[in-house]
Amino acid sequence: MSYGPAPWQQTQWDWRAAGNFVCGGAGGGLIVFAALSGARGLALAALLLGGLALVGAGLLCVWLEIGRPLRALHVFFNPRTSWMAREAFVASVLMPVALAAAWWPGLVWLAAALALVFVHCQSRMLQAAKGIPAWREPLLAPLVLLTGLAEGAGLWMVAQPAQAAQQPLLLALVGALLFARALVWRAYRRRLAAHTAPRALAALDGAGRWLQGAGSWLPLALIALVAGGALGAAMAAAALVVAGLLAAATGAGFKFVLITRAAFNQGFALAHLPVRGVRRRTTTPREV
Repeated sequence: MSYGPAPWQQTQWDWRAAGNFVCGGAGGGLIVFAALSGARGLALAALLLGGLALVGAGLLCVWLEIGRPLRALHVFFNPRTSWMAREAFVASVLMPVALAAAWWPGLVWLAAALALVFVHCQSRMLQAAKGIPAWREPLLAPLVLLTGLAEGAGLWMVAQPAQAAQQPLLLALVGALLFARALVWRAYRRRLAAHTAPRALAALDGAGRWLQGAGSWLPLALIALVAGGALGAAMAAAALVVAGLLAAATGAGFKFVLITRAAFNQGFALAHLPVRGVRRRTTTPREV
């Protein structure tokens, strides 16, 4: 069924929209961790340019999704009420600032702040879709934000595992992000149970199991081993690469499922259905 009183899956946003959230969130998170890591020189430039490439890939996905690509500039018309317009404005500033920060490191914290705002805008875009129960849940906004930052942290560990192994405080922050993401996911899923289509819940449950097990608890265990000094240098770097890949890949998978498979509308909310042959009940003045 594509239209009617029962929930149906939206078809306006497909893999291209999912690509924006996957790439944009991971790219923004990577720029944030490029600043937090204290990298300098070519290492900093590589992280920033990698983050920008992902953000640009996400925006390209959005442009491909638009029915009339030549009207893409219309997205800037309504920033007062549209989180998509706000995302576009932030991206238009983030791109040149992060590019400049690759050569002038003094701008890296401004780029990180803009990247954080960019990911925040993405998280609010979904939550503003009130007709889709899996999206309108308020806990989705912090879940998407935490997922983007965790993906960026994972990519940072993949790109610089040896340096990451020598930064226990930053690894502790990554662990805290993964732990918070797992907790928010559980609360989010619990609140969806009563008013979300069974097919949407089934899709989310499959992605959620990966997000929690392989994407949160296993990376947390690997990070704990590295931070505790239980592994040698080579093994610690390899463990962080695995942890980073798992954190990033499961986050991307969750967002892809959220957009393409769990996005069921609530259907028509009809409190009273008309029945042929039954007289309509009228309200008397006394009842009013």
